[in-house]
Amino acid sequence: MGRRIAPLTLDNLADLPEPCRSCVFWELDPVRGREAVEAGKPELEKEGWISAVLLEWGSCGRIVYVDEEPVGFVLYAPPAYVPRSQSFPTSPVSPDAVQLMISRVVPGYQHQGLGRVLVQTVAKDLLGRGFRAIEAFGVAGAERPGCLLPADHLLAVGFKTVRPHHRYPRLRLEARSTLSWKGDVEGALERLLGGARKEPALRPF
Repeated sequence: MGRRIAPLTLDNLADLPEPCRSCVFWELDPVRGREAVEAGKPELEKEGWISAVLLEWGSCGRIVYVDEEPVGFVLYAPPAYVPRSQSFPTSPVSPDAVQLMISRVVPGYQHQGLGRVLVQTVAKDLLGRGFRAIEAFGVAGAERPGCLLPADHLLAVGFKTVRPHHRYPRLRLEARSTLSWKGDVEGALERLLGGARKEPALRPF
């Protein structure tokens, strides 16, 4: 079983699963996002956003493949490129951090540490680009919109709450702290390569 983690580009953008492939929750403000959906062109808006971020800032995502099948991905960018982040009561994201927008893992590969692998991959990329941390808006409670990461999952992969909120806490992970995860990440990859069964649905982490 072969495993690789590849940067997200326009060439492999189609490997993002639906509904994530056509979701513009983070990429557009609420008004433009609604207009894009009503006009039937959210995929074009997503592609345009990815293209702009790649040109102006650089890599903004990673996709995990097992036997050339995409089994998980992560998307991240500075808050200036994430209009929706301004609408949260716990905004703004700290100036020394990049926002983790969304991370997904196919259920058949969950609970093996792959979410942690994705976070460490992002942290390594950001350290090399001069950023100190990753921040994310979590969601608490039983009702969890699909485009938001559950706060308890973020806590489970090492994030700490920096601005509490009953519904939308903001959490932070110091990028350098992930350097000590080597053993955990290697174990997760070993479990992943040991063979997990894929399932059709998608859930956070």
